Amino acid sequence: MKILLLCVFVSLQMFMFNGQFVDERMKSFIDDLIANMTFEEKIGQLNLIGMGFNSSGDAQIDQDLRNRIARGQIGAVLNLYTPKAVRQVQELAVNTSRLKIPFFFGLDVIHGHRTIFPVPLGLSATWNLTLIEHSARLAAQEATADALNWVFSPMVDIARDPRWGRIVEGAGEDPWLGGQVAAAFVRGYQGNNLSLSDTVMACFKHFALYGGAEAGRDYNTVDMSPIKMYEYYLPPYKAAVEAGAGSVMTSFNDLNGVPSTANQWLLTDLLRRQWNFTGFVVTDAGAMGELVPHGLGNPQEVTARAINAGVDLDMGTGLFVSTLNQSVQEGKVTLQTIEQGCRRILEAKYKLGLFDDPFRYINNSHSLADNRQIAREFTRQSFVLLKNDKQILPLPRSNLTIALVGPLADDQRNLLGPWSAAGDWTQAVTVLQGINQLVGSSVQILHAKGANLVEDPYMLELLNAYGGDIVIDNRTATQMIDEALQLATKSDVIVAVLGETVGMSGEASSRSDISLPDCQQRLLQALCNTSKPVVVVLMNGRPLTLKNENQSATAILETWFAGSEAGNAIADVLFGYYNPAGKLTATFPLSVGQIPLYYNHKNTGRPYNSSIFIDKFKVRSTIFFNNNKKKKTFLFYIESLFRYTK
Repeated sequence: MKILLLCVFVSLQMFMFNGQFVDERMKSFIDDLIANMTFEEKIGQLNLIGMGFNSSGDAQIDQDLRNRIARGQIGAVLNLYTPKAVRQVQELAVNTSRLKIPFFFGLDVIHGHRTIFPVPLGLSATWNLTLIEHSARLAAQEATADALNWVFSPMVDIARDPRWGRIVEGAGEDPWLGGQVAAAFVRGYQGNNLSLSDTVMACFKHFALYGGAEAGRDYNTVDMSPIKMYEYYLPPYKAAVEAGAGSVMTSFNDLNGVPSTANQWLLTDLLRRQWNFTGFVVTDAGAMGELVPHGLGNPQEVTARAINAGVDLDMGTGLFVSTLNQSVQEGKVTLQTIEQGCRRILEAKYKLGLFDDPFRYINNSHSLADNRQIAREFTRQSFVLLKNDKQILPLPRSNLTIALVGPLADDQRNLLGPWSAAGDWTQAVTVLQGINQLVGSSVQILHAKGANLVEDPYMLELLNAYGGDIVIDNRTATQMIDEALQLATKSDVIVAVLGETVGMSGEASSRSDISLPDCQQRLLQALCNTSKPVVVVLMNGRPLTLKNENQSATAILETWFAGSEAGNAIADVLFGYYNPAGKLTATFPLSVGQIPLYYNHKNTGRPYNSSIFIDKFKVRSTIFFNNNKKKKTFLFYIESLFRYTK
């Protein structure tokens, strides 16, 4: 009888609202709150601002910011974490604003927070959904221990063009796997109860079709057929919705001529009406202002279009605060539309438990001691053995001399990869360190840098301008290669650790040439010209063109940007303590001329057949000698490609 009464009581607390079951207490609470809010305070909830730290680790708060918080002109904060800094800002929100509405705090937690796991493209190569969900669970625990409660993850964009830098953040080119990975991340972040102090609200991105940008150029236009869109690109977003993601971020690109941030079909018709999404929509950083150069009008016009299309939260521009009042007065935006956006933000805060305790995440603590060892296991599973001639791997664990060569062999800065959140790269384990710790007492290691990461002055300047921290060795390229070759002659095997810098992958890091940098290719060719077997260990955030490497190297191990435990995990695999079993989720082209190249390409009416091509496309040469002029004339006769008989 008690159970029956409890079920009746719970059912009375729930009712249908916009086609979804909604907690009646939440609705009643938010109804009362909105009824007491001023117009300015309602718009303020739609304003997401970025904040930073001062040299003491305190939040940077000037008087203008204090005034805006007190007036209720801010709804949420990004890029601020640590209990100390978050408490300072949250206290201002609940102590100085009229209605004491707390903030939520968000950050790009993409593949770990303090402990950094392999980049998502690497995690997807594990094909282990339990592992991926667990990595998100651990990331949530570390993020909430740093007073965060919202993460801008997972990125679920399908990508078929490896020139696009942000392919590193997704699960590759397959829509089914992409959907499974998206749901696993959402489950890991949010758990079964968002109000628990060790869960965070997920924000899947970038909605939509960001990975379909023309020519792999970031922020570029996207134009595709409905079949391609629904069959290949949309499924992972839908999977994230069905997994219960609390928020979604718009993409920078346009879709068939309409920018995503102002696309009503995308944000309302598809997302809310067809897929029944009930969370809130946030723009990507600065996307509201970028609607102006997109050609949609002046700042007031674009904000009206965005909020009418379905945007709830403006990241970083403040344009909602400065323009929506006039738009309402002119009848371009209704008060109901603003209140609906405000409601969605307040509902998120309610679900996170912030109205019960604004400091619940600040007072939170978790034991993170075991996360590094777990990361080591996750990292090993992400590696893909691309080549292993003569079974050179695994290497013997004793009586072996290794020439460990390459600009990434003892490099910490580039191990974490892009979007490494609060990860400390100085705590990352290098390959040299990992091998020494595992077998250093029984294996002799001869180390040489061999080459710089990059030598092109323009590329170097560009990478360092965005935090690349690339330090150039002052020796000449010849001197560095000669040193490496001298060590190679004394070794039994060469391990060359090569790849990209952290700045070559990620946002605004598209590459027209996705081969290894020239200086690294020259080093590798010199090493392969010796009589010693060469094992290439790759570190990168995208598929690369590896024609020469595949022809010359004895073995190739793809390790991606592997994170905090990279060196230990690589050593485990090189010496056979773990058998690499990762499988690629994005195609490695032979040359950039093949791009876009993906495994599930539709057949043409005349599909490629290598035997027909070789048999029918013959080149025959006949040499004629002109006895008088003593010159050679070459006549080439090409049989028709379209003949099907000899």
